[in-house]
Amino acid sequence: MCSLSEVNIENKIILFYVNLCKTCHMKKILSVEQIRKADAFTIENEPIPSIDLMERASNQCVRWIQKHLDQQTGFYVFCGPGNNGGDGLAVSRLLHEAGFKVMPVIVAFTDKYSKDFIINRDRLLKKSVECVKLKSIENFPEIDKESVVIDAIFGSGLSKAVGGFAAEVIGAINQLNNITIAIDIPSGLFADQSSQSKTAQIIRADYTLSFQLPKYAFMLPENDRYVGKWQILPIGLSDQFLDDIVVKNYLLEKSDCSGVYQKRTKFSHKGNYGHALLIAGGLGKMGASILASRACLRSGVGLLTAHVPLQGIEILQTAVPEAMLDLGRFENYFSNVPDLKGYTSIGVGPGIGMQEQTCNALKLLIQNSPLPMVLDADALNILAEHKTWLSFLPKGSVITPHPKEFERLTEKASNDFERAALAKDFAVKFGLVVVLKGAHTQIATPLGECFFNSTGNPGMATAGSGDVLTGIILGLMAQGYSGVHAAMIGVYVHGLAGDLAVKKTGYTALIASDIISKLGKAFKKIEVA
Repeated sequence: MCSLSEVNIENKIILFYVNLCKTCHMKKILSVEQIRKADAFTIENEPIPSIDLMERASNQCVRWIQKHLDQQTGFYVFCGPGNNGGDGLAVSRLLHEAGFKVMPVIVAFTDKYSKDFIINRDRLLKKSVECVKLKSIENFPEIDKESVVIDAIFGSGLSKAVGGFAAEVIGAINQLNNITIAIDIPSGLFADQSSQSKTAQIIRADYTLSFQLPKYAFMLPENDRYVGKWQILPIGLSDQFLDDIVVKNYLLEKSDCSGVYQKRTKFSHKGNYGHALLIAGGLGKMGASILASRACLRSGVGLLTAHVPLQGIEILQTAVPEAMLDLGRFENYFSNVPDLKGYTSIGVGPGIGMQEQTCNALKLLIQNSPLPMVLDADALNILAEHKTWLSFLPKGSVITPHPKEFERLTEKASNDFERAALAKDFAVKFGLVVVLKGAHTQIATPLGECFFNSTGNPGMATAGSGDVLTGIILGLMAQGYSGVHAAMIGVYVHGLAGDLAVKKTGYTALIASDIISKLGKAFKKIEVA
């Protein structure tokens, strides 16, 4: 039977999703089938002919190109026989009208063309634009190094791996060193399932111009080499349809955090913003406790107590004078559970090690914690060796593994799609919030929803970055945010602070302390006036 606190936590989570469905402000990630239905609904109910919706999308692509590329740039536009090819032909015509030099190339692996493809081909011919019909790889055009290649061979509706002549064309494009722009999705890439295969031929785009909403495939690491930098272009799909459609995946943006951010009142005091307990640090790893403590304090917590080994007293009181200390019994590692009364959030893991006494202390902490916790680093490594303890974690707790830590908790995934599904299943099974760290950090909730972060950069792949995230989430939970809300705001602000910091340091020189230094500016950006 659930405790009263567990019931309240679950009710808060359910209420959050009820409100979410009412407001519908979050950017949804639709499946291919849902995208197809969104197009059809818009065409029927706006109403707008499909050819005009295609024109709208193509205009958006050309506007982006005009903004980012020089007027002297030449283009080779590779067009397949379907509606993605129709987009490519429309883009070719609009580029020509805008004064660009353009060469449309029809990849003729079939003589069956979609209706809108034919309309756009005929419109292009009326403009007297030369159009190449490519029937064999031997006739692949010679493309100068300065020209840009546009991929419009296949769209998101691809149902099987590309083979034959079309695969040869994709392979030839990938051999070029030219900038490549994919329309909607790189040809050969599946939107909703893994594309990993030794024989797969997929366009390796530098830029992907997609429409209205991001594709699920864009969120996962295995597709980065194909998608490149992606940009979402609005094309006016029906708001009514997008508001009503039920999804499980969302892109986490600034407005989502601002919507749940709690504004401070004039007469508030430190007692209003919680008291966090951070259990961190060990021999040679006291830096982890410093980073997590500083990040927690910078996240608005009223009070912070750091529980550290005896050797950490001078280190912490010097490095983080704002934190109070609770000392363990042993000199060098976490060995006993402190009195848990009075705290509003508990975090454990950074730098604590995996000694036997530490494992025993973590078990007792899990058994006695009256609150959802934040668990990271060595706490997760200990849980991986004692998986039966997972069922005893307080409901609504947040775990923050990187992929290898998560693999040790669950099982080895064959691809990133499978790992993302495992994170959802794990969150539902144990009633946890799983923060699976990465370029688009995935937040999986106890109700099976996922939020993919939109902030962050490669410079944040540095020691201590995860300790900072743990501190942020801990500080937010201490202030009364649910695990879901704390993870959402924490992950977004963590990435945003990294983005602000990298402008000064560059990717190579960025360190975890730089992220903490920009937390103030990051929080200011999500505050609602």
